[in-house]
Amino acid sequence: MDGYIAGPKGEMDWLVRDESVDFGDILMDILEDIDAIFYGRISYELWGEYCPGPEASPKLQEAYKLLHSKKKYVFSKTITIPGSDAIFIHSDIKATVSDILRQPGKNIWLYGGGKIVSELINLDLVDNYRLAVHPVIIGKGIPLFTGIERRSQLQLNKVQHSPAGVMMVNYNARKSNQ
Repeated sequence: MDGYIAGPKGEMDWLVRDESVDFGDILMDILEDIDAIFYGRISYELWGEYCPGPEASPKLQEAYKLLHSKKKYVFSKTITIPGSDAIFIHSDIKATVSDILRQPGKNIWLYGGGKIVSELINLDLVDNYRLAVHPVIIGKGIPLFTGIERRSQLQLNKVQHSPAGVMMVNYNARKSNQ
């Protein structure tokens, strides 16, 4: 609830899990209206090629299969991973993302991390925010937003909640007049 996306050392052990909901359903809901995923380098290294083990539910297995069928873009100034099907973006983020956004297709999921989220917000390239708010106060760690250069006005679209208290909040960005 306090705006951190990970603990001080990148810990994610604070995430509230709702045992009554299959994460595969949540992931399928996110993926149904997207064609591509934007990752920061760290997020891609952690999750970009992740596959659940054989003990995972069939829904989760299917969701990750769908996830890996999407076009992946990785924002990194330092790495390219040989053999990866991801497209690595090293420079000229505004022009490159603007070109991608002009292509036909569905939405793009900006998976993270915090640095690329903030940079794309500052470049006025984020149209919609879908945030999972967990009923936890971490106190310190890695913030979701850092270095934001100006106020962004958002308009609430939808709020969903789980029995475990996690809220999925969806906002549209109001474009600035720059």
